[in-house]
Amino acid sequence: MDPIIQIQDLYKTFTENDKELVALDHINLDIPRNQFTVLIGPSGCGKTTLLNTIAGFEKATSGKILLDGKPILKPAPDRGYVFQDYALFPWLTVLGNITFGLTHNGWEKKGAEEKAREYIDLVHLQGFEEAYPHTLSGGMKQRVAIARALAYNPEVLLMDEPFGALDAQTRKHMQRELVKILEKEQKTVVFVTHSVIEAVFLADLVIVMTARPGKVKGMVKIDLPRKRSYVEDHYLHYREQILELLEEEVEKGFED
Repeated sequence: MDPIIQIQDLYKTFTENDKELVALDHINLDIPRNQFTVLIGPSGCGKTTLLNTIAGFEKATSGKILLDGKPILKPAPDRGYVFQDYALFPWLTVLGNITFGLTHNGWEKKGAEEKAREYIDLVHLQGFEEAYPHTLSGGMKQRVAIARALAYNPEVLLMDEPFGALDAQTRKHMQRELVKILEKEQKTVVFVTHSVIEAVFLADLVIVMTARPGKVKGMVKIDLPRKRSYVEDHYLHYREQILELLEEEVEKGFED
């Protein structure tokens, strides 16, 4: 395996009501290059904290994360981030949302708009360039967020439950669309979800985390072709593997 991200003895604590809480407990993990890695685990296990530390939004209490051998110290354009709540600027159009980060990182307006239009085409939002977020459906808003994250041409795409707020049918549609987009873009993806179904449909590798404090409970490599069915026998086999790893950790969460 050729890791693009190396997580080395990562330990992360928070202080809450004058008590120190351990969010991530000495995690060691390699994220493979140009593959789709999913983080899954019970609520509060530190999935989003781990993703935010890879992004540079959070700082480790100890340990380190390397990207291509270099320590991650802060957010940078080599990592794109897609939030669950879209995080679009409501006063900007689709085109404006995608060009905003580019122009604030030194791109000329014309070049930024040309690049933005490329990604508007990629996510099938042609004709909505001048639309404002409040006029878009949830799925369309998330396509804008994906286009915005990819426009930087990041090495790694970080996605925090990006389809969690969508209805079931839109969620399935967006999962399929994401697979098509990434077939063209060939990115390393780290994706947080609560859904085992979503994890097996999307992932090359599923990382199962323990209940808090977050550790790596196990890893399941999904050896299936990229065009997948939700109900084929092999799919159900992987689903059961992940559910077995998760079951004990979910029960611990209820005991806390």
